[in-house]
Amino acid sequence: MKIADDIHNYYENLVSQHFTKLKIDEKYDDDFIADLTCVVLNQLPTRYIRHEVDMAFYLPASERFEMESNVREAVDKALQFMKLHQAQ
Repeated sequence: MKIADDIHNYYENLVSQHFTKLKIDEKYDDDFIADLTCVVLNQLPTRYIRHEVDMAFYLPASERFEMESNVREAVDKALQFMKLHQAQ
């Protein structure tokens, strides 16, 4: 087993989905997005999984909603932070 190949943080997927929804890739370059991703993920707890299907079957809807809300808030804060510090 290779940890890097078999295990990942479920929040990475949620952040990626939210970026797609906001069309982040159309608004910012790759370097900005990489930094933004780090700032966002550092605000969120980790939720390690092996298989996406595990989350689909075992995650209660209320917890999924809370996780998505946490992602939205973290992205908003990170965008404000990045824009403020971009020119510096």
